[in-house]
Amino acid sequence: MTRSNNHANNSTLILTHGDSDGVCSGAIAKSAYPDSDVYFTSPMGILDELQLADGYENIIICDIAVDEGKCVDLFRRLEELAVNSVITYIDHHPLPEKCINADWMHNDLTVCSSELTYKVLEKRLDRDMRRVAIYGAIGDYYDNTPSVKEWLRDWDKRSLFFQAGTLIQALIYSGRNYDFKRKVLLPLSHDIIPTEIPNVLKYAKEGAILEENLRIHVKSEVKTLENLAYVVDPNGYMSKSAIYAASYGGKDVGLSAEYRHKRRVYDMSLRSRDTVDLNRLLRRVAPQFGGSGGGHASAAGARIPKESFEAFLREFDKAIGEEKRKVKVDENGEKGR
Repeated sequence: MTRSNNHANNSTLILTHGDSDGVCSGAIAKSAYPDSDVYFTSPMGILDELQLADGYENIIICDIAVDEGKCVDLFRRLEELAVNSVITYIDHHPLPEKCINADWMHNDLTVCSSELTYKVLEKRLDRDMRRVAIYGAIGDYYDNTPSVKEWLRDWDKRSLFFQAGTLIQALIYSGRNYDFKRKVLLPLSHDIIPTEIPNVLKYAKEGAILEENLRIHVKSEVKTLENLAYVVDPNGYMSKSAIYAASYGGKDVGLSAEYRHKRRVYDMSLRSRDTVDLNRLLRRVAPQFGGSGGGHASAAGARIPKESFEAFLREFDKAIGEEKRKVKVDENGEKGR
């Protein structure tokens, strides 16, 4: 994102992800620091954004996974900024092994970024901002944590899931429309319910229609290997396509891939319905084919060059099978003891 480094009026910079958990995390951080600049970024783009971060008193980063290949450069840049700025890095993705320990890193794999952001900044927040954290938790499938279950008791759960579902569908439908996401994030930071934010209901309805058409398409186009079901160029939401691929392919792991012509790569979204750790497998297998990958154990992404795509699918399918057999052996050994 192109922007100026002229921030004379604001002393806080917030960098966050553009999905529902990232938008809610950013809104919570914005609520804690109202006079702040907020920008959306990604694991691949954060280093570029941080080149314009000099001069901010506070730098808050939410829901941005640390990319394996950029880890060293990213941490070096953050250490440089930490000399004159207060860094707060809040994330729930697994960290690369070569990441250094840093006081400014708040990492917890058991909760979503929104819940973690609320807890890290709680002293500066109104208690009702927990509601926004719950939206983020629902959007990232982390609504069963002890804290979120406790917080849900303060509201009508049905109403919260309606608001969260509407918000999530609208944000997914908006894609890379960051102007819209900024217009959502600001009222969310004031605890305005999503259905009162302009265009959220409209986008959510259009997104629901698109998803239904996508489901029908994946049902007819899904392909299967021994352990993996996949769909190529589904012309719709990649994450949802991966879920439907697993469902209609009858496999524990679903994969959705889209071809990017300019870069000659396939971008992928993967979902696991079993004990397979997608993050660990992708970090091991993807580099073998000139690509990269990672994320969560049950939800991850990858990028593979076009010429290696078919070979990657076969090897990844094999790796899933090996992982499942290993888990079964471990479980049987545990039962035997």
